Parts: sequence; C-alpha cells; structure tokens
Amino acid sequence: MEFETWWLLAVPVFFGLGWIAARVDIKQILSESRTLPRAYFKGLNLLLNDQPDKAIDAFIEIVTLDPETADMHFALGNLFRRRGEIERAIRVHQNLLARPDLPPEQRTQAQYELGMDYLKAGLLDRAEETFNGLVDGGYSVQASKALLEIYQREKEWSRAIDAATGLQLSGAGARQKEIAQFYCELAQDALVRSDLADAMSLLDKALHADRNSVRATMLLGDVLLAQGDVEAAIATWKRVEQQSVPHVALVAGRLMDGYRRVGRPQEGVNLLRSYLAEASSIDLIEVVFKAVIELDGVEAAKQLVLDELRRNPTLLGLDKLLEARLMDAPAHIWEELSMVKNLIHGYTAKLARYQCGHCGFKARQYYWQCPGCSRWETYPPRRTEELNVMN
Repeated sequence: MEFETWWLLAVPVFFGLGWIAARVDIKQILSESRTLPRAYFKGLNLLLNDQPDKAIDAFIEIVTLDPETADMHFALGNLFRRRGEIERAIRVHQNLLARPDLPPEQRTQAQYELGMDYLKAGLLDRAEETFNGLVDGGYSVQASKALLEIYQREKEWSRAIDAATGLQLSGAGARQKEIAQFYCELAQDALVRSDLADAMSLLDKALHADRNSVRATMLLGDVLLAQGDVEAAIATWKRVEQQSVPHVALVAGRLMDGYRRVGRPQEGVNLLRSYLAEASSIDLIEVVFKAVIELDGVEAAKQLVLDELRRNPTLLGLDKLLEARLMDAPAHIWEELSMVKNLIHGYTAKLARYQCGHCGFKARQYYWQCPGCSRWETYPPRRTEELNVMN
C-alpha cells in the first residue's frame, strides 16, 4: 500500500479546522442564548403550568430590562387584557405605538391589539376609530369582525349588514343567518313605528338572505295582521312548520288568535293538535290547553294533558295536569291538590327556561340573540327540562 508523507500533515490540519468550527458554533449558540433573559424562560414555564399571574411578573421584568423587546410587549399586553387589567394593556400597546423605530407590520399589530383593548373596555368609539384604520391592511378580516361586533352592540343594524356582507364576500365565512337577523331587527323597529311598508320590504330582504328564517316569517305574519289581512297572516305563520317544526311552539299563540279572529277556532285547535303530535312542547301544550278548555271543556283539557304526560313525562307536564285537576276538584281534596300544585310549580319555575346551546345562559323568555354570548339563534325552542328528557 502506497503512503504519502503529506497525509501526516493533512490529518492534524483537518482536525484543527473541525475543532475551530465547532468552537465557533458553540460560541454563537451561547451568545444567542444570552440574548434571552432567564425571566423569559421562567415566564414561559409559568404559562405552560397555568400560572399566568406569576408569568406576568416575569415578563414585566423582561420589559423593564429591555424596553425594545416588542414581542414581550405584545405578550404582556395580551396577558393584561385576559386578566381584565385593560388600562395596563392599553398603556403597553400605546407605548409600542409611540416607538418611532417600530416596523410597519408590528405597528399594525399594535394598532389591532389596542383596538381590542378598547373593545374589551367598552370604549366603542375609540375601538371603532382604531379598527376603521385597519380595514384595508393585513388585519382587514379581524378588524371587520371587530367592527361587526361593535355595530351589534350599538344596534346599528344597517352598518352591521354592510360589515357582515363585506365579510361574506371576502370569504370569511357565511353570514346569511346574521344578515337576516339584522334585517329582522330593522323590521321590528319599523313595525313599532307602524311603518308597515318599510317593515315588509326589510322582511323580504331578510328572507332573501335566509329563506329559512323563522323570525322573519313570524314578523311577516305580524305585518300582514297589522294590515288587516288575517287570512294571509295565518297562511304565513303556518309556513314556520316547513322551516323548523320545533319552532311552531313560538307561533302557536299567534295562530290560535288568528283563527279566533276569522271565526274558526276549532280549525286552529285541530292544527295545533297535529303540531303537538309531531313535536311535543310545553309552550305548545299551554296554548292548546287553554283553547281546548274554551271550546271543549275541562275534561277534554285534562285528557289532553294526561295523554301528553304519558307520551313525554315531565314535571312541567305534571304541573299542567294538576292545574287541570284543580279546575273541577271536589272541595275536600282541593286544598291538598293545591298544596301539591304549588310545590311542584315552585320547582318547575326553575326548569321552565330556555338555555343557550353555546354558552348555557338561561332565560325565562326566548331570545333570538343570546344575552350571554351575543350569538344568534343558539336557543332551542324548548324548555330546559324538555331538552334533558330528549337527551
């Protein structure tokens, strides 16, 4: 095997070059790690361990030591906002915007975060002004969503329609149901003002946006009734069954009143009975129960409630049965039945509520927009006990 003497010189040279390269990399890594304060790793660890209060103290230390750290300002501002310390969050983001050397992208981000601070604080005019300055940039979708929330809070429904339509056209998700609800809000205001023509036009737009809008159909029937066309109002309310069978309970009272006006109450009772067979509901039973007492007497009403109780056993149904029993109960047992009825009614009053399917907010009346989470059409048209029985 041939052997070149220069190999003896090459081996230590290559070894030395490798050692130098390794030392350079190690020094670079060490120097980069020194640029991150220990408080950063401490704060990150506290966040991962669900200790945000202590994490904030650690990040405050970083910002104090290095005021130029923009990312730390963003993290600190967001943590303040989540904790509800809005004034401190606003100061953090305002300090960022006051820096002349802040890059354009971070300046835009700081403006958006400041707008969110204002929104969380309820300073809607400042928030709106801030987000309006962002609708043409990289935060256009986020700013438009925030503006949509502001318009809803301020009940500026026309502007909410424009914002929702713009979001829908930009590909940020379907907004038909919300747009239909905004038109319904405007139509309801017009109905209160007795501006029936405007209300009719707005409801047509609502149904164009969402042809399955139960609220728009119900309001359209109300407008027709206000115009004196009871038959057309009844025909319109009956369309609710085609849109959503469970929602017929919400329109049952309107239908029964309409049939009374046209002199055909028995036809109304028969229709509601058919709805009851298809979609049992305490609210629907309430309307049918009163109508049956009026037309067919107490015995027929008791049988109606008893049949429904057998089909869907609930305390709300039992409460209604006891109410029927008390109407013709003998004197010697009336007091006992009354006591039982009052006890059960006191308990069922807590169950006879509607519950938001998104946040769980409970209410005695039905809402199209949840007062808790502000989402639209999240309330099932059934009481909480009925929902528990169904589940």
